[in-house]
Amino acid sequence: MSRISRNISIILRTERLIAQRNMTVLAKRAGFFAAAGLAGGLAIIMLNVAGYLALASVMSKPLAALVIALINLIVALILAAIANSVSAEADTTPVAELRDMAIGDIEAEVQDMMSEARETVRDLKTVSRDPLGTIAPGLVTMIASAVLKHLKNRKE
Repeated sequence: MSRISRNISIILRTERLIAQRNMTVLAKRAGFFAAAGLAGGLAIIMLNVAGYLALASVMSKPLAALVIALINLIVALILAAIANSVSAEADTTPVAELRDMAIGDIEAEVQDMMSEARETVRDLKTVSRDPLGTIAPGLVTMIASAVLKHLKNRKE
């Protein structure tokens, strides 16, 4: 039973570590998304004004606005791709392997306990079917030793 409780303890600890790491990654991703949003917003405002003024002198005002909008979209996609690249898998793989080993050990322990229980039940069934057959060898030995002792005492 101590192996089972130890393995359950290991499983709970590893699950907690995995959850903590996932929460850390989630917080980092949220921070990157917030920073990306803020930086993107400020940059877009400044680039929009500067780019629009520069392009408006070379091309028509609607075309200048379209070019600036496309550039804004590309910047937003790059920042979102950076935020999505953060992953917890590399950090949690060893912990997940430890958890899986503990689960496997518990499964093996339970299988052993189940096989022992089956053997006990099988033995009990055998005893209940033929109680004389199970005690007969011991009974024969006892009777034989008593007879031999009696014969030995009689000779003396």
